[in-house]
Amino acid sequence: MKKQKGFSLIELLIVVAIILIIAAIAIPNLIKSKMAANEASAVGSVRTINTSEVAYASACPSVGFTTTIGDFGAGPCPGAQNLLDSQLVTGTKSGYTFTLGGSSGTPIVTYTVNADPLSASSGTRYFFSNESGVIRYKTGGQAGATDSALQ
Repeated sequence: MKKQKGFSLIELLIVVAIILIIAAIAIPNLIKSKMAANEASAVGSVRTINTSEVAYASACPSVGFTTTIGDFGAGPCPGAQNLLDSQLVTGTKSGYTFTLGGSSGTPIVTYTVNADPLSASSGTRYFFSNESGVIRYKTGGQAGATDSALQ
């Protein structure tokens, strides 16, 4: 009688079970890492928008700050175009949506920027900044000027 070579069904099932256990441990950590990366990207984008607002106001002092993110791509100030990358000018990047607001009048002397997650899997923190340059955050809802500042 010849002995067959190979693995038994029980051995294969044990290997599959071990792989599933490892995946069950690794996937939640992967999701948390992706959320942390999205939040870090959002903070970096808010910082970039703050810097771009200052450059925009310096290039066009008669206009002041901009109140729409599209103005950084092709707005009323030709000297301040292309201050943001083409992805950020669309208003969404790395699972976050970015919106600008500001005062009325000419020149515009204040602005606000909000970064909100597109979904619960994108991130849990909402970010806010204004002409002061301080970035603030809040969990569970849109952030404002009175929320916690990033350290």
